[in-house]
Amino acid sequence: MNQYIGKVLDSRYEILECIGTGGMAVVYKTRDQRLNRLVAVKVLKPDLAQDADFRRRFNAESQAVAQLSHPNIVSVYDVSRGGDTEYIVMELIDGITLKQYMEKRGQLNWRESLHFITQIMRGLSHAHSRGIVHRDIKPQNIMVLRDGSVKVADFGIACLENSAQTLTQEALGSVHYISPEQARGDRTDARSDIYSAGVVMYEMLTGRLPFEGDSAVSVAIQHLSAVPLAPREVNPEIPPQLELICMKAMTPDLDRRYPCADAMIADLENFRKNPSVDLDFSLVDLRPEEPNDPTQRIRPVREREKRRREEVYEDDDYGRSSGGAAQKVLIAVALVLAATLAVVLFRTVSDSFEPEPVPESYVVPSVVGYTLEDAGRLESVNGVFELRNMGNEYSDKPVGTIVRQNPQPDDYRKGNNLYIEVWISAGEETANMPGVVNHTVSQARSALKSLIEKYDLEIIADEAEQEFNDQVTKGYIIRSEPAEGEPLKQGDTIRLIVSKGPELKEFPMPLCVNQSIDVIRPQLAETYKLVCTDADIEYVESEEEPGTILWQSIEATTMVKEGDTVKLRVSKGLTKNTVNVGIDLPQDDRSTVSVQIYVGDEVEAQYDERVSCAQGSINPPLTGSGIQNFRVLFDGVLDPMQSGSVDFNLS
Repeated sequence: MNQYIGKVLDSRYEILECIGTGGMAVVYKTRDQRLNRLVAVKVLKPDLAQDADFRRRFNAESQAVAQLSHPNIVSVYDVSRGGDTEYIVMELIDGITLKQYMEKRGQLNWRESLHFITQIMRGLSHAHSRGIVHRDIKPQNIMVLRDGSVKVADFGIACLENSAQTLTQEALGSVHYISPEQARGDRTDARSDIYSAGVVMYEMLTGRLPFEGDSAVSVAIQHLSAVPLAPREVNPEIPPQLELICMKAMTPDLDRRYPCADAMIADLENFRKNPSVDLDFSLVDLRPEEPNDPTQRIRPVREREKRRREEVYEDDDYGRSSGGAAQKVLIAVALVLAATLAVVLFRTVSDSFEPEPVPESYVVPSVVGYTLEDAGRLESVNGVFELRNMGNEYSDKPVGTIVRQNPQPDDYRKGNNLYIEVWISAGEETANMPGVVNHTVSQARSALKSLIEKYDLEIIADEAEQEFNDQVTKGYIIRSEPAEGEPLKQGDTIRLIVSKGPELKEFPMPLCVNQSIDVIRPQLAETYKLVCTDADIEYVESEEEPGTILWQSIEATTMVKEGDTVKLRVSKGLTKNTVNVGIDLPQDDRSTVSVQIYVGDEVEAQYDERVSCAQGSINPPLTGSGIQNFRVLFDGVLDPMQSGSVDFNLS
């Protein structure tokens, strides 16, 4: 039973279960009781926690890392101590390490590698800008989340783990990614992280490490003196410019390496936008200069030997007076001392490493690309290695050829390990493109979800991919590339061409003023495809004939396009009122008289009655608007004296 399971640190962090163990610490899934959330707690192993100097540096560096805040860096929430327990509280990641991801997927395609390395470099850029160097970048320290994003982990631990600058057996997992300056014990800076990130990128692109060996020392020496195969020699499908970026990050010469993470990010982004981008360097520019002394890299040993020789010959008089025999003795002593010093220094650097492979070891040949039969006939295989067929797997390589092997080429095997596991290509796995025409982009993504995950498809539906279309509704897919029924394979890109609706035509605005609304409105809708709803029409009083358009929101001849809205103001005429007008009747010998009254230009009399003259006067009601004239006729004869005008607004 683990001693920490069920324990509560600082009366706050309840340890639930162990989720990982490393060389320096154990990681537990933990509940933060104060904030009621799940976190990860990394507890230092007891032997390290007993070292006071280690604890001091651990706290100082971890506190600095806790200040980092970036989406591509695992967040550190707290650095604390509960009793004798030193621990770090971190973000709990729902994912796997990049190493586990690569073991599960095998060789990644270059698009996925570009996606991951860009995020890794962004996280490192943020850390470097805060003065923090990781010093242990490797796939085991990079987490891959379910959404495809990555987070760099173990900053504080990494800084401490390599602070002594020695290569121990526990560093075997890291030595494959170590920078040359770290292997030499020189001062490290941000460029050391860039080198290690370059090795991670190399492994993602090629499915193998640049340097392999049976011991950490042999791998470290290769970082110092060997040149790895260019990625395209392993996988010709890698774009040349991406290979250049990888090799520039991995160049052992600090002056030729990327000076900072941002410089590498800039080249990655330029490549992403244009895979044929012209970079200002080539593979030839990145090759290390050939040293005159083949053992130049073992610099400390040779420099000390040189100094001892100089000490022997420094005093010319001594050399002459001692004679030839004495001189030979001194030279022999100097050489013995130098050799002894070299052995001591080598043992100090290699610490507890295993010795180099014995002569009976065999270098594992590359059998990828061969058929099983052809590989078995290779001189480096026949009579040495047994080929074990582990089954078939889908691949873009020819059917029947070997697509993967374990162990990797250039590794060493001896004793009972003289076999190579191989996987045979079953051809490229494909699927048919489903129909997505007349779907929205979100509907298409849902329909393609399982294929996207299985084949690592990229969906492009940018605004630049949109087209005008009279038949397909705006926002719906016109066609896909590849089209329905065409094959899809790993890493393919699907382009979705989306409709922008019909292309709208421009034309001059017609004249509507002084026209009848009953005539103009149908023309606006049917002929010009302009919008004019009931809400866009305002009726106002006017002396103009009712229905006459008095005003339009867009002046005539102004350029408009189909679908534009036009507002109109229309006359509803004037409001009519009724007024009683006093009329004096004739006082002659007539007993009755016919009275007719006309208003304005009316051709029909508003009042037409025969009345008794004895009444003296009448007050007939008249209807009209504004000020209008009226005419009075007695027995059909106009009477100017009784005719006049009336203000209907005063009613």
